[in-house]
Amino acid sequence: MDPHQLAEARSLAYHRAVADLLARDATALTRAQRRVDGWVQTGEVHPEYAAAWRDILSRPVDDIRRILLMDDERMRTLRSVTPFAGAIDPRTRWKIWRSVREGTAA
Repeated sequence: MDPHQLAEARSLAYHRAVADLLARDATALTRAQRRVDGWVQTGEVHPEYAAAWRDILSRPVDDIRRILLMDDERMRTLRSVTPFAGAIDPRTRWKIWRSVREGTAA
């Protein structure tokens, strides 16, 4: 797997963990929404990406969870600018990354 494919696979696996988190922790969504609000206020992230995330995060949680795992070009791009950075604890994140590298995660 080339480095770009590896990064995309890691991002998808990370967001799979985020989707699981959203099912049990409503504060994860609130934190992501606040992060996007900050992006809009500061211009830290391109307005197109901030607007796309704002739209996604305004939906019902089950829809958000499904959208996070879509494997299309738009979501691959949006996952690279995620408001869920830091949502998964570092130890779990490293387990996810290691499992992807070793080919044990889809």
